[in-house]
Amino acid sequence: MFQNISSSFSKELPADSENANFRRQVKEAAFSYAKPKLPSNPELLIYSDGLANGLGLDNDDLTSSDFLSIMSGQKVMEGTMPYAMAYAGHQFGNWAGQLGDGRAINLFDVTYQEKIWTLQLKGAGPTPYSRTADGFAVLRSSIREFLCSEAMYHLGVPTTRALSLVKTGDEVLRDVMYDGNPAYEKGAIVCRVAPSFIRFGNFELFSSQGDLKNLQSLLDYTIKHHYPSLGDPTKKTYLDFFREVAIRTLDMVIEWQRVGFVHGVMNTDNMSILGLTIDYGPYGWIDDFEYGWTPNTTDRAQKRYRFGNQSNIALWNLIQLANAIHPLIGENEGFIKILDEYQAQYHVKMDGMWRNKLGLSTELEGDKSLFSELELCFKSTPTDMTIFFRNLSKYDILNLPSDGLEFVKDAFYQPHDLINGVKDTWHSWFVKYFERLAIESMDHDLRAQNMNKVNPKYVLRNYMAQLSIDEADKGSYRLLHELHELLKNPYEEQIEFEKWFSKRPDWAKNKVGSSMLSCSS
Repeated sequence: MFQNISSSFSKELPADSENANFRRQVKEAAFSYAKPKLPSNPELLIYSDGLANGLGLDNDDLTSSDFLSIMSGQKVMEGTMPYAMAYAGHQFGNWAGQLGDGRAINLFDVTYQEKIWTLQLKGAGPTPYSRTADGFAVLRSSIREFLCSEAMYHLGVPTTRALSLVKTGDEVLRDVMYDGNPAYEKGAIVCRVAPSFIRFGNFELFSSQGDLKNLQSLLDYTIKHHYPSLGDPTKKTYLDFFREVAIRTLDMVIEWQRVGFVHGVMNTDNMSILGLTIDYGPYGWIDDFEYGWTPNTTDRAQKRYRFGNQSNIALWNLIQLANAIHPLIGENEGFIKILDEYQAQYHVKMDGMWRNKLGLSTELEGDKSLFSELELCFKSTPTDMTIFFRNLSKYDILNLPSDGLEFVKDAFYQPHDLINGVKDTWHSWFVKYFERLAIESMDHDLRAQNMNKVNPKYVLRNYMAQLSIDEADKGSYRLLHELHELLKNPYEEQIEFEKWFSKRPDWAKNKVGSSMLSCSS
């Protein structure tokens, strides 16, 4: 089973002096001890074999009763003391005060092949930070978290991962749409894995409490264990740390934009200090390309976390992190410079992303207009982002510009729109794309290969996740396993799974769980 177990976070940072597990405000502590609640009848539904191998586990381990006991919270490994992290945060732009791990319990760290991983159970019961919630999670949201964590990893997007999904055998009361109609759902637990689960909010908590001693301890700990190349703690080191976090955060968001992912709830407590995608709640992949789309019903009016605003929100969150650690540095100039660099690099990296998606290997002055005019084409008629870019790789300059629509027509949700002005808009863009490709020295086959490495054929559309949830509610996990296998190779053709390379079906456009989602889990 698990070897080389430790827990540097709980050993090196201050613990809550109160050991009892009840809801409360916590001071001068980075975490509180909290044991998982015993489930009544746990059942292992699925695990990530690739991640398990990276933790030193083999097939015998994964099929053992010990593995199920640990992943369900039934068994606490000898010598370990599970804990919940303390943090605060801004939610939807407003200060929310203390938050913390309300339904997540960190088990221990595993060191394998010189890498350290923290294992955390989500949905294993209440903690001192559960506030008015019960600390549990439902099968519905747990399936979405498991599948999305692994899908994002295989897409090449920085992310936390999911080791296992366990059904607890208990029922959990949830009001899915917050409309006053709660119902009981099947309970479940996901084991999440990451080098660390430290968030922007961990720093915000100590800063808001005026606890500079523990703020510095947390920052020094984070640099020591996760940014050791920065060297010994100094004010310069702290600014270098902030710059690294800004770079990683921007790179993460660029990857979200590349594959059409919308996080849905980019609160500061959901921002990883390592630039990892964390906390898969009301997320979604855009079907038809729309910068204004948000998957979160709570965000429906404000659309703060819409697809086209994610880089701005990441910047806003970085400003809150800067405010939190500012007392340890005491000057503004360094922070302002880094935040300015973030904004400048955003435009550079977004342009680079567009070039890669369009198969352009050189950088020309007129490229920005090519990108912006493509966005206007997307606005002219609903166009499936995934299908459009995947099929665009088949377009060869040996064809005429007017033939371009033939290669991407399957991406249009309303093909009848392709008349008159709309068709002319697209034709105009293909003429410019045709001319731009003619300048490139790369041949078609190599360009197509490169495009297919950055434009996935398969993504976890909301309706696909919902179909697996519907099956699981009936006791079948066939589709859960099928989607897991599919999403391991999102850039490959996988002819046996061709049915999933299709537009969102009409029935899913407004169906609960298949379009927008609530934060309820």
